[in-house]
Amino acid sequence: MAIDKVKVNGESELKDKLVAINRVTKVTKGGRTFTFAAIVVVGDGKGSIGCGLGKAGEVTAAITKGTEAAKKNLVKVPVINGTVPHEIEVRYGGAQVFLKPAAAGTGLVAGGAMRPVLESAGVTDVLAKSKGSSNPHNLVKATIKALSLMRDARTIASERGISMEKVFKG
Repeated sequence: MAIDKVKVNGESELKDKLVAINRVTKVTKGGRTFTFAAIVVVGDGKGSIGCGLGKAGEVTAAITKGTEAAKKNLVKVPVINGTVPHEIEVRYGGAQVFLKPAAAGTGLVAGGAMRPVLESAGVTDVLAKSKGSSNPHNLVKATIKALSLMRDARTIASERGISMEKVFKG
């Protein structure tokens, strides 16, 4: 299934969240060289999210590069009444994520690198679990992959060419 890319004209509505910063050391003949890698998630809180990785000699420059990279690969995800449409379990590398819809008022029950991704997408009520690797790179990508693979009832009805009532009746 193809992932729908989104173009956002008003970039002021996108909010960025820093997921993780990693200090990388390169040992050379002249000594140690320190650089920083930053994973950033951007989203409008209405179903558009993207992630990016920025690497630079300073933290602020790495975050800026990560934000620009995240804006270049935005995807649209379905958010219905503040939760996800259905359960899904997805693997990306060694990370495995499980997302389950929750009733209103439950809150965002997610940990690690999943929380900023779900917050940026506009999800307010969800039960989430990460299994396997806790590597933030793979967790962010697995969460975005899970959200982008979700389909709401209207999408299913239009793909099948049937009415909304028939989708629920089987």
